Amino acid sequence: MDHKMLTIAIKAAIAAGEEILKIYNNPDADFNIERKADNSPLTIADRRSNECIMAYLKETPYPVLSEEGRQIDYEERRTWKTLWIVDPLDGTKEFIKKNGEFTVNIALATDGTPRIGVIFVPVTGDLYFAAEGIGAYKLADAQPSDSVLPLETIIEKAVKLPAEQPQKKGFVVVASRSHLSPETSEYISKLEAEHGQLTTVSSGSSLKICRVAEGSADIYPRFAPTMEWDTAAGHAIIRAAGKDIYHTDETTPLAYNKSDLLNPWFIVK
Repeated sequence: MDHKMLTIAIKAAIAAGEEILKIYNNPDADFNIERKADNSPLTIADRRSNECIMAYLKETPYPVLSEEGRQIDYEERRTWKTLWIVDPLDGTKEFIKKNGEFTVNIALATDGTPRIGVIFVPVTGDLYFAAEGIGAYKLADAQPSDSVLPLETIIEKAVKLPAEQPQKKGFVVVASRSHLSPETSEYISKLEAEHGQLTTVSSGSSLKICRVAEGSADIYPRFAPTMEWDTAAGHAIIRAAGKDIYHTDETTPLAYNKSDLLNPWFIVK
């Protein structure tokens, strides 16, 4: 089951990335930026990506919780043992800024824990994917043609995570490019006192979790609001890489399909 669902998620993520790039790379494209209730931006690329992903996931037996899908009451969701958790365009602010640091996030969670995760970076083609019992991997410069390959072939072409990072020096902290809170800055200061001189790297969207999963960063503290769809795919990947996403107690992992979809503050390590 994991092989089949992971394959579907990879196909969906790469296809959604193609749809996003059609808009991103079109000099005449109007992003049709709107504001959601929480004042976060929404573009036509978010919608197109969501439609593309839903077309793939509807072929599976599991319901979908998507940032851009319909709002689903907890009374309905609480009966879902297994569900997809999707952010069709994570990092919309980065998309609008055109800095390339946005992703497609697709996760499959069971009993509150993400078991399968796919994160695709449309601009670079970096594909991060993982499943319990299979491991975590990164395929650089993934092409649309890769999505039709058997999963075993994709894994053969990919690098298992965490991977050797010959360029990495010292203790590296990854932080949000758009949401660096005072609490996060304070935590980073404590890390500096503990580890001595450290390097802080800024990054957008779920790429921050991927940096820790691949080993190019050691820790990602987040003392600012996020939603379940922001972290679910990365959480599956980080777990398969032998790490986790914890509450600030640094022992309790994040849980999913909660009554309140807002994540608590967390630390990835």
